[in-house]
Order: sequence, then C-alpha cells, then structure tokens
Amino acid sequence: KPTKVGLEESQEQIHKIRITLSSKHVKNLEKVCADLVRGAKDKHLRVKGPVRMPTKVLHITTRKTPCGE
Repeated sequence: KPTKVGLEESQEQIHKIRITLSSKHVKNLEKVCADLVRGAKDKHLRVKGPVRMPTKVLHITTRKTPCGE
C-alpha cells in the first residue's frame, strides 16, 4: 500500500502498562509511587497517575425487624 510523501508510519510499538499497588501504609505507598514516576520520567516515558482509589467506607445503620419497619 503506497503512502503519501512525508507521511511515515512509526515502527515503534506502544506498550501500555498499568501497575496496581495496595498497602495499609500510605506514606510508604506514596514513596514507591514517586520512585516509579521519577524513574519513568528519567527515561522520557509518558506517565499518567498515580490515581488514588477511595478509602472511606459509608456506614448506614438499619433496623432489621421482621415487620419491615
């Protein structure tokens, strides 16, 4: 398939990598994330994130009676 002059297809293959980290120690987790992002940016890679997940839990108290009230 002939291409137009000036338009060249890039031979580089794009790899998308997603890393999921979980920990109960937020400070250590933030440090590891910062190290990963810094290392990727040193190699001139495109970085999105880190994306923080919600940690709060909503508690709703309900009465569980047989009559439904």
